[in-house]
Amino acid sequence: MFTKLATLRTIDESGAVLIVRLPDADSAERVAHAAIEGGFRALEITLSIPGAVDLIRRLAARYAPDGVAVGAGTVLDGYAAYECIRAGAAFLVSPQLNPEMIRVANRYQVPTISGAFTPTEILETAEAGADIVKMFPTENAGIPYVKAVLAPLAHVPVMPAGGVTAENAKEWFAAGVAGVGVGSAVTKAWQPDGDFSRVTAAATDFLTAVRDARR
Repeated sequence: MFTKLATLRTIDESGAVLIVRLPDADSAERVAHAAIEGGFRALEITLSIPGAVDLIRRLAARYAPDGVAVGAGTVLDGYAAYECIRAGAAFLVSPQLNPEMIRVANRYQVPTISGAFTPTEILETAEAGADIVKMFPTENAGIPYVKAVLAPLAHVPVMPAGGVTAENAKEWFAAGVAGVGVGSAVTKAWQPDGDFSRVTAAATDFLTAVRDARR
């Protein structure tokens, strides 16, 4: 079975990756469960979370049979890449270009979403073998920057991470992005009162906006 293609298809069909970056594994796990209930099929568990590798292992064991891609984020080198792959990570994400991370992932046929910002970095990341280029950071650069960069680089699958909301998702896709990464707009929806059902609702709203934006 072409598992790498299956994972990329999951990300492509979803159009969105949830970036779970929280201070502890318990809240991260509860957010992941709630977001999956709300419809997310691709989640990035960042290695900045204490116990992240074990969390990836638990989530992958539970949800991979249902077609949910549980990936690892903030993968900065080849060692971390291998540990995450051993834990069952379906894809790897980095904020920067690290060729060794991509080499390890390609060795084991695991998709990569590798970080870049400038046109030069985007091309270098694509040439290094990344499957998707994560444009990071994008909160301040915004949609006009992405649109300008993608005008000559429309062939590169770019996914912005930062600044994407249900309200502006349509503008991001109109600018030419292949998919979007979203974090706190969904993952921190529970924090006003500890109600994790808010995460489920926020996930559903965001994914509805993505689907509408891609029509």
